[in-house]
Amino acid sequence: MQTPPGVAGHKNSSGVSAATSVGAGIFLSRLAGFIRDRVFAHYFGSSDFADAWRAALRLPNVIQNLLGEGTLSASLIPIYAEYLEKGEEEKAGHLAGAALGILTVVGGGLALLGILVAPLLVEVLFFRWSPDKQAITITLVRILFPMTGVLVISAWALTILNSHRRFFISYVAPVLWNVSMIAAMVGGFMYLDLGERDLVVALGWGALVGGALQLMFQVPFVLKYRTGLRISVGRHVEGLKEAIQNFIPVVTARGVINLSGWLDLFLAALLVDGAVAVLGYAQAFYMLPISLFGISVAASELPELSRMRVEEEQVLASRVSTALRRVSFFVIPSAAVYLVLGDVVVAAVFQTGAFGSVETLVTWGVLGAYAIGLPASASSRVLSSAFYALRDTKTPAKIAYIRIVVSIVIGLLLMIPLDDLGFAQLRLGAAGLALGASAGAWLEYVLLRRSLRVMIGAHGPGSSAVLRVMLAATLAVGSGVLLQLNLPMAHPIVLGLAILIPAGLVYVATAAFLGEKLSDRVRR
Repeated sequence: MQTPPGVAGHKNSSGVSAATSVGAGIFLSRLAGFIRDRVFAHYFGSSDFADAWRAALRLPNVIQNLLGEGTLSASLIPIYAEYLEKGEEEKAGHLAGAALGILTVVGGGLALLGILVAPLLVEVLFFRWSPDKQAITITLVRILFPMTGVLVISAWALTILNSHRRFFISYVAPVLWNVSMIAAMVGGFMYLDLGERDLVVALGWGALVGGALQLMFQVPFVLKYRTGLRISVGRHVEGLKEAIQNFIPVVTARGVINLSGWLDLFLAALLVDGAVAVLGYAQAFYMLPISLFGISVAASELPELSRMRVEEEQVLASRVSTALRRVSFFVIPSAAVYLVLGDVVVAAVFQTGAFGSVETLVTWGVLGAYAIGLPASASSRVLSSAFYALRDTKTPAKIAYIRIVVSIVIGLLLMIPLDDLGFAQLRLGAAGLALGASAGAWLEYVLLRRSLRVMIGAHGPGSSAVLRVMLAATLAVGSGVLLQLNLPMAHPIVLGLAILIPAGLVYVATAAFLGEKLSDRVRR
């Protein structure tokens, strides 16, 4: 295939694949995120302020979930990338400008509305919390709603850069968001001597400033593709009607997903104090392999699959199958490590200051429940991208509704009995919500595969490849357990390195022996 007009010269000069560029950017941003969470865990542990922060960070996320990266990519990239493929850069610029104008108006309006209704949201969702805990949550929510409005514009910049195959810039930009929050916490504690209440408010302002920095970092790169870019809210721009038609099913599904996330918060808040914080810590680990391997592959494949939309079904099926094998190679061992050695991982990253051994064990319990659905959740990102590239946003949306209902029902049934189990003051009720999410993830994966098979034919990672990866992962975590049982007591970080690095080497060696080529997986 010839290099598309308007895109020439924008491939990574080193020849590294798009997925690697996305993965590298995500890795750096997630690394910064884990440093941020480690600092946060040190200062706040599973306290009321930790609960308040996790809740406040999640509530305004409605704007980002509805209008952000996933929604924009699904609705805008297939059309924008096709214009670039045809050399119609002027049309592409008009479409991008209209999308930016509409997002600015809608995102800004939702942010303002969120600030106004923050007290009502907090009082309804967290009615069991004390007045002081509700008050600090309301303050944080009002700071963070404008932040998510800014991050929506940042997601627009990501969509444009992805369409031009400039992946690394957008995915590394959140490093600035994380660094800003780290600076706010460390500076507030060490130099301003702030107490927990004032420190968590400083963290909120740090997040708002960080969101602005994340956007500003991308702007110079986006302006390189400003041909035809005119900010407007005109509905008659060519391609906008189709983008909105694609947008509606995705944003509806995202709305339901967001309500599901709020319901998870509501249910976790009904459990013992600290449950919301623990759920947030576990989700940080859970999202790491999904971001590194699921989202990176899905994001890089979407523009390419969109350009290949008119090709033979077998070509698309082969590309999807290859993408699923790449995801499985990395995500299956990640899930195995979380399930069996999750205590080692959590302790190495978070066990410091106010985050003790009890928090480690309970977080591991929740993380292990999430790990069961991890391969399905990461693989579904790739499958959804295939649907979006084929201009079908309705099928993934309908399946998402089913997944959410199943997740909520199962999570609700399991959280109460599991809340009777736990360690000291913390309980495992949040693990019930995580098990519900895992059940929903597997159902979504099966339904997506079945529906996509009708459109492009047989596809999938291949049973033999999956079995080889599962065997290698089993031997790897088994070696890790043996080391854990025989190594002397040491600092959690030292112990984590002493266990996880050899386990990783065992996985790579075993996978290579069984025929899985690491160099090919990393290169792809």
